[in-house]
Amino acid sequence: MNRRDSDAVRLEAVRKIYGKGDSGVVALGGVTMSFPRGGFTAVMGPSGSGKSTFLHCAAGLDHPTSGSVVLDGEDLTGMNENDLTRLRRDRVGFIFQAFNLLPALTVEQNVTVPQLLAGRRPNRKHVHEVLDRVGLLDRRKHLPAELSGGQQQRVAIARAIITRPAVIFADEPTGALDTRTAAQVLGLMRESVGEQTVIMVTHDPVAASYADRVVFLADGRVVGELHAPTADAVAERMTHLGAWADRLRTTTVGGA
Repeated sequence: MNRRDSDAVRLEAVRKIYGKGDSGVVALGGVTMSFPRGGFTAVMGPSGSGKSTFLHCAAGLDHPTSGSVVLDGEDLTGMNENDLTRLRRDRVGFIFQAFNLLPALTVEQNVTVPQLLAGRRPNRKHVHEVLDRVGLLDRRKHLPAELSGGQQQRVAIARAIITRPAVIFADEPTGALDTRTAAQVLGLMRESVGEQTVIMVTHDPVAASYADRVVFLADGRVVGELHAPTADAVAERMTHLGAWADRLRTTTVGGA
């Protein structure tokens, strides 16, 4: 297996610029980064560091201005929207802070939406196994409004893993949860690692400590990594990122 095959996601010199000319804003400034299969990586950085833009480009939700993204062996460069939609549907799972459940559907129906959209008949046994795994088999007939926030996020996790995707992208998945519930949700995500690659954008050092490594962004650039992270070590590194970004900004302006 070559290096590219061993990576679930790889970004090569990815730049994303919003706007044109002097008014253009550089959201990503040439990011090169790889995510090994079966790993759990947290992506962190100050506000405006490019975390959301990174996630959108890596997941095929947005096109880089330049550079390339390879997801599960597929180069996204030049793919049309239909191909990207099919790739995301078949190989990617998403978990968002806002849950994004359909209020008129039951827990079980929400979980099977990705399969139904793909024109596949859900395997009831597999669906029940996944619901049991996230602790919601006995709530499968309930509507989202009848669940707590933590239970709704567990439905979102079940929906993300039901199709056995290669990669799960999580965007601030515990941002709306209390500490105890967040720990339960992060534990479930941690258990998914191995079967899936998990890439999580977060601002929370405790959430990041569940990952195998943390990648830090500042001003649209990768500025460091931390392996086997602890919450304290992540918080310490984040404290210095703001100062690093200020120095980078000053250097860039001074050299312009």
